[in-house]
Parts: sequence; C-alpha cells; structure tokens
Amino acid sequence: MSHETPDRALTTALAEAAAMAGHAPSVHNTQPWRWRVLPDALELRVVRERQLNAADPEGRLVALSCGAALHHARVALAAEGWAFVVERVSDPTDPELLARLTGFKRAGADPDAMHTVQCMQVRHTDRRPVSDEPVPTPAVDDITKAAAAEGARLQVLNADQVMELAAAASRAGSVEAEDPQLREELAYWTTRTGTGTGLPPEVLPEQAPQTTVPGRDFGRPGILPVGQGHDRTAVYGLLFGDEDERDSWLRAGEALSAAWLTATRLGVSMVPLSGVVEVEGTRQALRHVLAGMAYPYLVLRMGIADPTHAGPPHTPRLPTEQVVDTSAVRSTGA
Repeated sequence: MSHETPDRALTTALAEAAAMAGHAPSVHNTQPWRWRVLPDALELRVVRERQLNAADPEGRLVALSCGAALHHARVALAAEGWAFVVERVSDPTDPELLARLTGFKRAGADPDAMHTVQCMQVRHTDRRPVSDEPVPTPAVDDITKAAAAEGARLQVLNADQVMELAAAASRAGSVEAEDPQLREELAYWTTRTGTGTGLPPEVLPEQAPQTTVPGRDFGRPGILPVGQGHDRTAVYGLLFGDEDERDSWLRAGEALSAAWLTATRLGVSMVPLSGVVEVEGTRQALRHVLAGMAYPYLVLRMGIADPTHAGPPHTPRLPTEQVVDTSAVRSTGA
C-alpha cells in the first residue's frame, strides 16, 4: 500500500479488518454485526434481525457475538500496524451502535497480532467429544490470562462444579425442548443452507455424545460423526464478570475471542455452551458457582480434539458486502 495516500491506506485497512472480523464466532453462526467504514473511523453495529429473540431476548449473546467480532477487527488492525482508540458506545438515540474505533495512527506491525490473524482463519467449533489427552495446565493458564486481559474472567471449574454444570445443562435442555418458540428458532438457524449463516448438518453431531456435561440438542441430527469419545479430560470454564449490562457483554465477547484464538494457537479445541445461560433458572444456578458475587456469560469446554478423525468444516460466512458498508468512503473518494 506504499503507493496509496494515507487516507486511502487507512480506509483500505479498515475495510479489510472489518472483513476479517467476519471469521468471528457467533451464537448459532448468526453473524449479527454490521461494520461502517468512515474516512477516519470504523463503527460496529448490531443487526437486530439476526438476534435470537426467543433464546436471547435481553441481548446478552448478540452483544457477546459482536464483541468477538470487535476483538477480531482490533487484532487485524494491530497486525497491519495501526494504533487506535476503542470507544464502546451506549447511546439511547442510536441503540444499534456498539463501538467506534477512532484516532488512528501508524505504529509498528504487531508480530503477535499477525500470528493471531492466522488463527482467526483456522479457528472453528468442533462439537465432537475430546480425546483422552489432557489439556496442559500452562495452556489453560494462558487461555485464562487472555480472557482477563480483555476485561472478563474465566473460572476453571473443579470436579464438583462440573457436576453442578452438568445438572444445570440437563435442566436447561429440558426447558428449551419444551418451549415451542425456542424449538422453532433453533430449527430456523439449522436449516439455513446456502444463506451464509446458521449451522449446516456437517457441523452438528449425528447423535448425542455420551458426555458428563450434555451439549445442546439441536432438534435434528447432523452428519458429524462423534465417535466413542467422552469429556473426561475436558476442562470446563465459566466466563463471567462483575456487571450484567451491554458493555460488559460486549467485553465478554472480546474476552471470548481472545481466549479462543489463544486456544487455537495452543492446539486446544474450545466449544461454547450457551444453552445453560439462556434459561433464567440455570443461569442463576451458575451464579451460585460464583458465590452470587458475579454474573455468568458463557460456559466454555476445552480439550484436545481427536487427531485420528477429521473435524467439522468451517461454518459458512456472509458475503463481505452484506456486513461491511463502505458507502461513506466511496462517496467522499477517500
């Protein structure tokens, strides 16, 4: 980009970072974000049409998903050598606006960020049971530190707490299975073939794995073989924080992204378990694990994937033009 003017270089970098953020994880692969590229700023907005109104009426998971995309964009910009300021926005007159990146200045490219960008393109969700190989303790420590650096905390659960989690996840599954609105919403996001969003059958287990902590029942079998594994060597963590509001949910998404990308770099498979936080009663049960002093955002399963079987493919992604709006810079010629 040496032949470009500084303004053109910046707007190109912003558009590319927003596109790279499309690799971020989101609940049911809803990708509920839209970026607006301005001559000197990048705005992140939530797309309410892709919010789970039945499972996520308060917007925890949609904000968390957008937070993951925000962290992806931040890392992509750092990898390209840009320093900037992140403004997390709460404006009643513009409720869809979540964050704005401003104050861009040239800085040296961050080698760690460059490596992390590569992890964005590799990261995926593998719902198969993990192998019998334990997760190294230093890897768990690094993943926990990555989450803490983004303003949320990750508590590793002990054996008794895992049993509490298993009971809560089972109760949440029963509640959601009996709710027709939740079943209809889940069916919608698992039959979106060819749309660029949702969960195709290739990423869903062909049958329920025999694990201590039950995964989500998607209401229909997929075609992903689960094998004979279990979750005995899995490590379960609870992502949490001190507040239960939109800004904290957004930061939790940034922490999720940082933790997951760190796990990917270290060869650790990570799977988010959101069902247990979608049901009010089981979310409160998780608060008891935190001694009632903090708020749970998400459960994470960590393990080493079975290397002898091919994992699932990446979930589909929306075309860049549907999630990145560059009209403001096209109209100014920047």
